[in-house]
Amino acid sequence: MYAIVEIAGYQYKIEKGSEIKVPRLNLKEGSEIEFDNVLLVKNNNNIMLGRPIIKGASIKAKVLEHGKEKKIIVFKKKRRKDYKVTRGHRQQYSKIKIEDIKGV
Repeated sequence: MYAIVEIAGYQYKIEKGSEIKVPRLNLKEGSEIEFDNVLLVKNNNNIMLGRPIIKGASIKAKVLEHGKEKKIIVFKKKRRKDYKVTRGHRQQYSKIKIEDIKGV
């Protein structure tokens, strides 16, 4: 059984017991959250497709930890103008564990 769910504007394919990294959620570590934007649920050969979401379907998850991704370097340069800028960025994330997929 798997589902496709929208979290913070991104779509993720999830299964029960899987751990995924999502953009940082404003929750404490160890707290539980429920997502209602379920786009698709597949159970054996039954496929439920939402238009755009499935009413009554939800995903229960638990926040495991918060962290930062690896640093990416952003380098800008304009030739013949003596302009060079180097900046770095580390995206914050929350690691969540899927505990239950509730279909209709």
